[in-house]
Amino acid sequence: MKKFTLPKLPYDYAALEPVISAETMHLHHEKHHNAYTNNLNAALEKYAAAEANEDFESMIGLQQAIRFNGGGYLNHAFFWETLAPKAEGGGELAGGELANQIKEQFGSLESFIEKFNAKAAAIQGSGWGWLGFCPENKILMIMTTLNQDTLKVTHGMIPLLIIDVWEHAYYLQYKNARPDYLKMIWQVVNWAKVSERYHACAPSKIMT
Repeated sequence: MKKFTLPKLPYDYAALEPVISAETMHLHHEKHHNAYTNNLNAALEKYAAAEANEDFESMIGLQQAIRFNGGGYLNHAFFWETLAPKAEGGGELAGGELANQIKEQFGSLESFIEKFNAKAAAIQGSGWGWLGFCPENKILMIMTTLNQDTLKVTHGMIPLLIIDVWEHAYYLQYKNARPDYLKMIWQVVNWAKVSERYHACAPSKIMT
């Protein structure tokens, strides 16, 4: 059975400073994301053994571990690619289809960020803030998920942008001030990657 491996970061641990410290990035990637990777592999191995033995009760019991750790694995991999150092364009949204859609739906990028941060800051406990594309209505939507749930599984939307609001993503620097972290992180959002994802599912390319 193929095993999942910890994805390499597309930048150095210190590349997102001062918004996200090297210490936070190292802990987040090497400890937390690595733990989800290892736990996912362990759960899948146990599931395969239970399936081979037709132990359906054990298979059912392992589904939550697979969902939680699988979501942790996928969400973090998506998150790393949603960020970029300032020197590599982090924080800059150039004009184009995505910028126009954000302006049309939210009034301005600043208004979008304000609405996004309000929703993400209000998550009780741990979770994620998302910008998703709804293929049914062909619009952008700001959504949240709890724990390690993914946007597609939970809401049926195509993920474009993700922000981690688990405490381990910011606590070393921002303590319990989640709104401060959310205010700063837009300086290192990889809008080029977000735009690329949007173009891949642009309304004109989705058949009704």
